[in-house]
Amino acid sequence: MIYFDNAATSFYKPEIVRYELNHSINKFTANPGRSGHKYSVKTAEIIYETREKVKQFFHAYDYEVVFTKNCTESLNLAIFGILNKGDHVIATIYEHNSVLRPLEFLKSKGVEVSIIDCDMSEVPNLIEQEIKPNTKLIITTSVSNVTGELCDIDRVGKICKKYNILYLVDGAQASGHIDINLNELNIDMYTFSGHKGLLSITGVGGLIVKNTVKLRPLIFGGTGTESANLNQPITIPEGFEAGTIPTIPIISLKAGIEFLSKNFKNLIKIEEKLTKYLYFSLKNLKFIKIYSKPNSKNIALINIEGMDSSLVANLLDEKYNICVRAGLHCAPLIHKHLGTEKEGAVRISLDFNNTEQEIDKLIYALSKISEM
Repeated sequence: MIYFDNAATSFYKPEIVRYELNHSINKFTANPGRSGHKYSVKTAEIIYETREKVKQFFHAYDYEVVFTKNCTESLNLAIFGILNKGDHVIATIYEHNSVLRPLEFLKSKGVEVSIIDCDMSEVPNLIEQEIKPNTKLIITTSVSNVTGELCDIDRVGKICKKYNILYLVDGAQASGHIDINLNELNIDMYTFSGHKGLLSITGVGGLIVKNTVKLRPLIFGGTGTESANLNQPITIPEGFEAGTIPTIPIISLKAGIEFLSKNFKNLIKIEEKLTKYLYFSLKNLKFIKIYSKPNSKNIALINIEGMDSSLVANLLDEKYNICVRAGLHCAPLIHKHLGTEKEGAVRISLDFNNTEQEIDKLIYALSKISEM
């Protein structure tokens, strides 16, 4: 099997992640922060260690880490935790439905929403043009999950700082693939998914929030603190992690980050080389339309002329045992911008575990499918 669907979830999990899963299932299944016995305390300690690992990896020394079950929950927590009736928020057509759907809902609650429709390179300029006196939040992805294009989050962050506006970055596709230094960027809230580039199992994500930001909790319930208080605590992270947190996935995240921290520069070089090889291999196929750019990060978005993307993906799977993803990728506005809202597109997404030989097999398979 050749796996080119890493933007959905990484298939390969390092040995350290698999070891920690087997180890933790026997040692750390007590409920952290809910009991006083030694097993609960030990589990709480390793959860704390994971928070510190996350801070170190993202250079987030003036931030707190809230664990969630995925990046979608993290984005919802940030969006619903900040915006109120009368506020104005700016986002882009590159955003995932994890951003677009909450904003669509908030329109009915009196929140003013502006969606920037442009190529990625124009995003910072057009964002600045849309700013109003009541603009409270700007949201952009760091790396598009559809095209792999990088947003200039450094420049957008400087614009937010200039106008004293909060900045939320969706880091689902960037995390583990590019170096993010939050202490050098003017980012107030950054979300990540564990099971993609950070190599954890599914079930864990996070919101990294600057310690000056005030949020409303999204989920109410037990926190292990202030139990006599019927009002939800707003202390970060405790007040934002109501209920039992996903202990085992969090521990696997710690292991994934430890693996990446030791090998990060080398892995990035491998991914960059593979992505260039993929792009220029596809460029030689006259029957392929490429929507991504040469410098797109780990992703190539394509179609075979005259063929539905779902058919192409199914043929790759059934005839050649190659896994890709077709369709709209939960990001309908960028597909409308690209003109692929009807047929969708085929997304090929790499990680360091792929090879040039696998890409060659993909090119061969696409050539054969185009002849059908």
